[in-house]
Amino acid sequence: MKMTVYYYSGTGNSLWTAKAIAKFFENSKVINMTNEFVEEQSDIVGFVFPVHMWGVPHRVIEFVNKLNIKSSTFCFAVAVNAGQVSRTLIQFKSLLKKTGIRLSLGYDIKLPTNYIPWGGPGSKEEINKKIETSETRIENIINDIKNKTELKMQRGPLWQRILFTILYKLSFKQVPLMDKKFSVDEKCNECGICEKVCICNNITMENNKPVWNQKCEQCLACIQWCPTQAIQYGPKTINYERYHHPNIKLSEMILKKMNY
Repeated sequence: MKMTVYYYSGTGNSLWTAKAIAKFFENSKVINMTNEFVEEQSDIVGFVFPVHMWGVPHRVIEFVNKLNIKSSTFCFAVAVNAGQVSRTLIQFKSLLKKTGIRLSLGYDIKLPTNYIPWGGPGSKEEINKKIETSETRIENIINDIKNKTELKMQRGPLWQRILFTILYKLSFKQVPLMDKKFSVDEKCNECGICEKVCICNNITMENNKPVWNQKCEQCLACIQWCPTQAIQYGPKTINYERYHHPNIKLSEMILKKMNY
């Protein structure tokens, strides 16, 4: 069987998940959603992406709207989150349906949080435990994919689906403008890594310092990958530990990105 797994990732959680799934299939490849889409004649197609603001990220929606794959293709999705998947997978299934694609499997995986405005990812022990638990969960996902199992989309509790869906809809159009809280301090070494890892090409270097251009996705790649911790988001992040997936290298995150 030929399998293609598309991923969208800012700090490596989704990329790691996509790679962990793909390695169990001999004829498989992992492709960044922010690359130009090429129609794939795969038997199985997967989508791995983070939950942003309790729903599907802007750029994932734009990617889905450009899809052109056979309706008979077995499709699965994995929504990576820190504990609040809400109705993200239900939303994603509906988005695919509009393009004539059926989503057969929808899993959520909990990994360490990278949303640093709300705090750090926890201790190393907590991070390692979450990753180990996710590895076991991925084994179950792989078995369901191999068997082409049809399951209901995984979802959060009813209160979460109601409350967070409302918040998602209210904040959706405001997300690109939320980069106003980013700043850079005197620790900046002018390396430009923040510009290179930005998955929506939102950062430009002016006078060798990063400038955010109001098309943010709130993936926090810039602040998490900064080698000197010079980037801040509001007044509190200076006190929080940075996080990116320990098994993903910076070189894997610096890829060709689509212009939006």
